[in-house]
Amino acid sequence: MSMYGRDPWGGPLEINAADSATDDDRSRNLQDLDRAALSRPLDETQQSWLLGPAEQKKKKKYVDLGCIIVSRKIFVWTVGTLLASAFLAGLITLIVKTVPRHHHSKLPSDNYTLALHKALMFFNAQRSGKLPKHNNVSWRGNSCLNDGKSDSGTVYKDLVGGYYDAGDAIKFNFPASFAMTMLSWSVIEYSAKYEAAGELKHVKDVIKWGTDFFLKTFNNSADTIDSIAAQVGVGDTSGGSTTPNDHYCWMRPEDIDYDRPVYECHSCSDLAAEMAAALASASIVFKDNKAYSQKLVHGARTLFKFSRERRGRYSAGGSDPSLFYNSSMYWDEFLWGGAWLYYATGNSSYLQLATTPGLARHAGAFWGGPDYGVLSWDNKLTGVQVLLSRLRLFLSPGYPYEDMLRTFHNQTDIVMCSFLPDFRSFNRTKGGLIQLNHGRPQPLQYVVNAAFLAALYSDYLEAADTPGWYCGPNFYSVDTLREFARTQIDYILGKNPRKMSYIVGFGNHYPKHVHHRGASIPHNKIKYNCKGGWKWRDTSKPNPNTIVGAMVAGPDKNDHFHDVRTNYNYTEPTLAGNAGLVAALVALSGDKTARIDKNTIFSAVPPLFPTPPPPPAPWKP
Repeated sequence: MSMYGRDPWGGPLEINAADSATDDDRSRNLQDLDRAALSRPLDETQQSWLLGPAEQKKKKKYVDLGCIIVSRKIFVWTVGTLLASAFLAGLITLIVKTVPRHHHSKLPSDNYTLALHKALMFFNAQRSGKLPKHNNVSWRGNSCLNDGKSDSGTVYKDLVGGYYDAGDAIKFNFPASFAMTMLSWSVIEYSAKYEAAGELKHVKDVIKWGTDFFLKTFNNSADTIDSIAAQVGVGDTSGGSTTPNDHYCWMRPEDIDYDRPVYECHSCSDLAAEMAAALASASIVFKDNKAYSQKLVHGARTLFKFSRERRGRYSAGGSDPSLFYNSSMYWDEFLWGGAWLYYATGNSSYLQLATTPGLARHAGAFWGGPDYGVLSWDNKLTGVQVLLSRLRLFLSPGYPYEDMLRTFHNQTDIVMCSFLPDFRSFNRTKGGLIQLNHGRPQPLQYVVNAAFLAALYSDYLEAADTPGWYCGPNFYSVDTLREFARTQIDYILGKNPRKMSYIVGFGNHYPKHVHHRGASIPHNKIKYNCKGGWKWRDTSKPNPNTIVGAMVAGPDKNDHFHDVRTNYNYTEPTLAGNAGLVAALVALSGDKTARIDKNTIFSAVPPLFPTPPPPPAPWKP
């Protein structure tokens, strides 16, 4: 029996589902009613029940759109808003199309970046062989296309390409390979800065032009070799010789018609190890081009093996190279080549060699002396010390390398101290230029290398969260090192007593009589023979062609500079000098947010600690 109560007015109090419906439900139900039923006329009493007091007939407040009924006010407001929005959008479009546009130019580059663009162009001007389509040096053309072929006494018949060393047309592999190593090192550390400056592709093209040539100078497909083509062309004019050669003649490279001998060496540890360093470092630069990178690594291994097995200096015995790029020893190249091959291959045998105390002792790591701490095409010891300090700072491989790595790290700190004005290791000119070669000529090539190492080491310390280093009891911040690098490069860019930029084409006042054959002879389709070009060498008129980006040899110890073409000690640029300049400029360019690339150099280095063994198999009863 159902339970229900009774209403006092009569009828049950049973609660039906319909009574519990919400107002919304009722509203929907109401809409479902027959519209015709609602349209019957109601009497006055019925109207009072439903509508309250009777209303006068008014204008419809709703608009029937067929699928929906909306308020007339909302409808009018919506349509009006849409029309107004369309009008406003059209007006804005009209204004944008008719008002002149103002293009906001990029912020101007800093001086170091501007100089970097120019310094790299020097390498384009030094190219030998068949030039690429977009070399961008209007007064240069294809040259010396018979190098190798013209010397019947050499087995190397294709020596076309590479770079001319300086103001002449000789191709010296020893300083050229050092130059390519320095450029590769700078790309490995600062590829992001090169990219930001728009020069990454350019600098990689510069390096590849050099390494492609080095691969021609030995049997790069072999594992063992017995010779290297060390030099193309000769420059010895001693004894009053009048035989046409690259120093006696003053000719555009494009017009050379005299014989260019090839100098081969069969025991040249210094040259072979330096070339190995160049190829090994470049293999890291080109690691994304796997085939080419592996070719470079194989060549580097072959060269280094040759350097270790056939001991000797490439410039021994009064050879032509000894007159211009005489190597003092080969022990530093053993360390340098070994370090770069370790980074390129990850093979620990190269690291063991580079951290051998006996080799370091022979290389002068414990000697001191007046040239200690000076990186150059001849002595790479300081470069090795910085390069292996990097390994200790970021990977810290520990035993058995730690003792020698710590020694190199401490020696690097000492070298950095020697660069500071508080110390007396090196004098300075009154204008502030450090005299790393103790007042001898051509100082700038050493200064730019030191500036690069100082800026780079400061970046190493910052990346290792180290605020500075100690010189004796005194602590110096990393900013001190960068300030040293900046002041030296600023001197070269024009902040010196003569207010002269020593980079051709940079600033308003720079050398106009550069000791350079191609730049000094007009590009006028007239061929000047060996002696015919002498008049262009000896004229007091400025060079007709601007060799943009060339860093000249530099001022003397009194800040004096003689802009005279015939005095190469002031006005001759070199590959090695410009490579150090490029490296220093990119290290200083951009803002401080751009850091070094900590990891790329370690791409081939395996984990330094052994991988733990796998867990044992589950126990089975």
